[in-house]
Amino acid sequence: MRSPFRPASLPDPAILGDQKPLLRDLKRRKLLRGGLSLGALSLLTGCDVKRPDSVQDALLSISRLNDGVQAWLFDPTRLAPTYSPSQVLVPPKFNAYYDVDKVKPVDASRWTLEVSGLVTERKSWTLAELAALPRTEMIIKHICIEGWDYIGDWSGVRLSSFLELIGADRKARYVAFKTADDYPSSIDMATALHPQTILAMDYAGSTITDPFGFPLRLRMSTKLGYKNPKWITAIEVTNIYPGGYWENQGFPWFAGL
Repeated sequence: MRSPFRPASLPDPAILGDQKPLLRDLKRRKLLRGGLSLGALSLLTGCDVKRPDSVQDALLSISRLNDGVQAWLFDPTRLAPTYSPSQVLVPPKFNAYYDVDKVKPVDASRWTLEVSGLVTERKSWTLAELAALPRTEMIIKHICIEGWDYIGDWSGVRLSSFLELIGADRKARYVAFKTADDYPSSIDMATALHPQTILAMDYAGSTITDPFGFPLRLRMSTKLGYKNPKWITAIEVTNIYPGGYWENQGFPWFAGL
């Protein structure tokens, strides 16, 4: 019996042949890395494959469908695996949409964290105020969409605790982030409240350094690497879809593991 998750037939090779230039372009832009499979391409047979816009719209629809399924399957109480200190990579790997020599250090004396949106306490938080909050530590795996990973030791404020502290509306849909390196990002509220989602300030027992997101970055055990913004400067709780740097270019928004 054929699996209900398997397409009845593979895409017509002639159709794929006609679309090779488009598919190469989509791969270059990493849309395909966001979860498109050959089976998913069978859904494109209802499109006008001579029109690239039609195919791209279909691919984005598939991505949105994937987001919805992942959100439905997400278990906010399930913990990701943790590891031993001996497995931690020191220093962590650098990853960004630019090379490491383009990093612009943040001035800690002038840095603040702006809080806005559906919260009862809107204020600017200093680094000293954040550092005084209760800390949690976790040793988890960072998994990049490009195929590499590493185990890291992160310490900081649990995001759920911080949201409670600022009186965030926990029924809101999104928590959005702005950063010093112009890398906006956003996550769903269920992930924000997950116990392994933290606002990280330390790595392997020491303050996170400039190339890795000083003074504040998001670390989650349940999302791919590109969903973890660094150099965070603002947090907003909202019901308006915020998108993100890569998501606005076609990457899946939910991006769960």
